[in-house]
Formats: sequence, C-alpha cells, structure tokens
Amino acid sequence: MAMLNFEKKYRVRGGTLVGGDLFDFWVGPFYVGFFGVTTLFFAFLGTAMILWGASQGPTWNLWQISIAPPDLSYGLRFAPLMEGGLWQLITVCAIGAFGSWALREVEICRKLGMGYHVPAAFSVAILAYVTLVVIRPVLLGAWGHGFPYGIFSHLDWVSNVGYQYLHFHYNPAHMIAVSFFFATTFALSLHGSLILSATNPKKGEVVKTPEHEDTFFRDTIGYSIGTLGIHRLGLFLALAAVLFSALCIVISGPFWSRGWPEWWGWWLNMPIWAQWPLK
Repeated sequence: MAMLNFEKKYRVRGGTLVGGDLFDFWVGPFYVGFFGVTTLFFAFLGTAMILWGASQGPTWNLWQISIAPPDLSYGLRFAPLMEGGLWQLITVCAIGAFGSWALREVEICRKLGMGYHVPAAFSVAILAYVTLVVIRPVLLGAWGHGFPYGIFSHLDWVSNVGYQYLHFHYNPAHMIAVSFFFATTFALSLHGSLILSATNPKKGEVVKTPEHEDTFFRDTIGYSIGTLGIHRLGLFLALAAVLFSALCIVISGPFWSRGWPEWWGWWLNMPIWAQWPLK
C-alpha cells in the first residue's frame, strides 16, 4: 500500500522533455510518454522489417535467419533493399528504439526526482552497439563492416573478426574489458550472497543489519566498501567493461590492421629485456 500511496504523488503531469502533456500518462504500471510511443514505433517497425527480410530468405529456422549488411563495395552509400538496405533501415530503427527508451528513462527519473544514473548506464550500452554498427564501419569506410542480424551469423562474425586480427585476446583493450567483466561478476556474487546471508537467516534468528555486513568483510579482508560504495563500485566495473569492449573493437581495423601479437613487439624490445635475450 505504501507504494500505491507514493504513486499518487508522482503520477502527475510534467517533467517531460518534449511534447508537454502529449502522451504524458500511464497504462497500468507503465509510463507511456512521447518517447514511449517512439520506442514502440521503432521497435515494431524494425521487428516487422526483420520478419519481412526473413520471409524473403531460404529458411524460417530461428538460428539461421540473418539480415546481412551491404557488401563492402557499396561503401557508405545506401544499398538496395535486398542487398543490405534492409540492414541499414533496421539499424536506424534499433538506434531510434534504444535512444527513445533511454530518454523515456530520463523522463521517469525527472518525475521521481532521481539522478540519471540508469539512463546514463543504459546509454553506455547503446554506445557499444553504435560503435559496432556505425562508428567502426564509418571509420573503415563501409557499412559492410557491421555485424549481421542473426544468431549464428552474428556468432560467425565475432569469430571471423577474432581470426582476422590473429589472437584477438592479445588486444590490450580486450584484456582490460574481460578483466572488468570478471571483476563485475565477482563483485556481484559477493554482494548478492552477503545480502542473502543477512536478510535470510536461519529459522528463529532475526534479520541482520548492514553493520553485520560491513563487519563480515572487515573481518575477512580488513575493509568494507559499505552499502552505497558497493553499488558505486558495481556500476563502475560494469560500465568500464562495456567501454573497454567498445574501445577494443573500434581500434581493430581503423587503427590497427595486423595481428595483435605483433603489437606487443614494443614490449619485447624494451631495453629492460636486453640482458635476457629471447632464444
């Protein structure tokens, strides 16, 4: 009931970015808003084009359906619909849907009087997608460098890019991104297990307080980051993982076109190793 009472206070008109009172209402628990409508428009249009493209292909097998980008020969020009133009239009719809959803989140934050941490974090994920389908292809001079929309075809694209630059895991930005991904899951597992330990005690015992949680990690590793700090750390780790992932792919091709083991030649040629010559 407390939540229902609170909703009466914040479910008031205003706080929109564009359109004023246009679509400024809720449908059940869902806020609509101008950007909610644009999200639905782009999402349905993009999905419809994917289904139409699949209908023109050789199979309805969910795993094998693929909408490919234009051939490299088209460069950055518009391609015919069935030769990559469909991929270009779906990409526009995807960016429109993702961007609209982020702006809808901004409007909800404004109504609740919250910070913009959620839409800012989601925007980093959008940036990673835009890096793959817009920024990197533009830097390489052809939309054909984007990844295809399909399950197996997408996985094949990832594998082929890795082989194209030989030992892609030697990419320094890839190393950092993977480290952040592992650190994110590690921090989340520690945080989640600690919360469950404190709030789900044995039968007959009382729920523990944050002081118990802090004490556990002080006794275990000598330091506790605290209840607010762990969420700040989790956000930093997650966003850093995505940002370095985008960096690792955008430098592969536009700024480095050879095998990644070759890049590490500068490290092996440092004077410090002169006393230990490689055999």
